[in-house]
Amino acid sequence: MRKLAIYGKGGIGKSTTTSNLSAALSMLGLKVMQIGCDPKADSTKNLMGGNFIPTVLEVMNKKGDNITLEDIVFEGFNGVLCVEAGGPTPGVGCAGRGIIAAFEKLAELNAFEVYQPDIVIYDVLGDVVCGGFSMPIRNGYADEVYIVTSGEMMSMYAASNISTAVNQFKNRGYASLKGLILNAKNVENEYELVQKLATEINSTIYHYIPRDKVVQLSENDGKTVIEKESSCEMASVYLELAKKIIA
Repeated sequence: MRKLAIYGKGGIGKSTTTSNLSAALSMLGLKVMQIGCDPKADSTKNLMGGNFIPTVLEVMNKKGDNITLEDIVFEGFNGVLCVEAGGPTPGVGCAGRGIIAAFEKLAELNAFEVYQPDIVIYDVLGDVVCGGFSMPIRNGYADEVYIVTSGEMMSMYAASNISTAVNQFKNRGYASLKGLILNAKNVENEYELVQKLATEINSTIYHYIPRDKVVQLSENDGKTVIEKESSCEMASVYLELAKKIIA
């Protein structure tokens, strides 16, 4: 079982990239589980027809210990298994603790043993890499980390911080950084800016995703590009990323 963590600044297209990657991997015949680790709980929305699924934290608050896997794991597009960790009510509690609680509950219910996915992808908010948000890159949850960024300053700043955190844990034998996924925003000299960042953090641009309106149009329909426009150029971009990862 492969275990990936995809990090990135909020709003950079991290969840869009992750859900399209999950859909692409499923089209290549793999059994995929995507776990959203963002308090917004919208990571899997476009795999679920635009619908929000109940989060692990919500279900735990309602049902206590009487939870089954069917309460928190939902089958989305092409069999992709979808989970959302969730977070506390805004202003109350720590969002990172929601991730910790969700991971512990999935382990307690033997989710990986029951569903036996070929690949697990953690979609993680990377604005602050501490506490629960660092869970996927430690304790053996993920083996590989990919950072989604654009050429925008704050996106690259977050990517640099995430890289620093990954390297801290790498020294303890945890996950390693595989590279940057450049999700283009058409910033001037964007590729060169991100290439410079990659060099500074001793990494590479692993994959380039051009900006294309078909991504937004697909999301407007609550779908990934893979589902809505499977024969378009952008679908090929995500399929190429999936093939790279499993090569």
